[in-house]
Amino acid sequence: MGTMQLVELDALFRDLMRLEDVASIDPSLNGLQVSRHRSEVTRVAFAVDACMETFRRAAQQQADLLFVHHGIFWGRETRLTGAHYERIRFLIENDLALYAVHLPLDMHPEFGNNAGMAAALGLNEVRPFGTFKGQQVGCAGTLSEPRTIEQITQTLFGGTEQVLGLLPFGPRDVRTVGLVSGGAPHEVEEAIAERLDLYITGDAAHTVYHRALETGINVIFGGHYLTETWGVRLLAERLAAQTDVETLFIDLPTGL
Repeated sequence: MGTMQLVELDALFRDLMRLEDVASIDPSLNGLQVSRHRSEVTRVAFAVDACMETFRRAAQQQADLLFVHHGIFWGRETRLTGAHYERIRFLIENDLALYAVHLPLDMHPEFGNNAGMAAALGLNEVRPFGTFKGQQVGCAGTLSEPRTIEQITQTLFGGTEQVLGLLPFGPRDVRTVGLVSGGAPHEVEEAIAERLDLYITGDAAHTVYHRALETGINVIFGGHYLTETWGVRLLAERLAAQTDVETLFIDLPTGL
């Protein structure tokens, strides 16, 4: 089992995920959110959410650092009381560092949530898509062979029963796909403007239904969680391949 210094791991993540590129539009305090007493890191756990259950599981598996997509700081100071205090106390008492990367992990062209889904689908001619505060955080592309939205849902999420909803209002044979992971139901407008066959995001929205029906586009609401496991898994694989640090993934689905 290899060892890295925490400062070295921080530098690696910052460089790999290009954290500074979105500092002006992402208030998520990307980077090291809670440090640890010991400087050495030999095992890194990866998860979608920073919560007590992922903290407990990471500690049980003797992780030195927990890397998450959703951290515990969101652009404003929070009093260290109640549940917020208990989370931080647990991290400190267990000497478990917390590292969070939000928007850069959605939009990364290789290790991002959207890039991961695009690769799983085998999309060709992949390009940036889905504008958020002037940055394109998702991606779009073309399938080499047409597929149904049920087949695509099976590939990405394990079946139609796993997702929040399907709007099968577009062509049965899907060729062009737009992806924006997490909470981006209204970015369907960009997919409509580009005349894509299918738009995939995490969160569902009632107001999208009639808009999709009237414009003839398919929509998959995959669930916030299921559209955002891709980045942490890919980054865990990269870290394990690039260094001697041991990695593990903590799967804690919310059903949402």
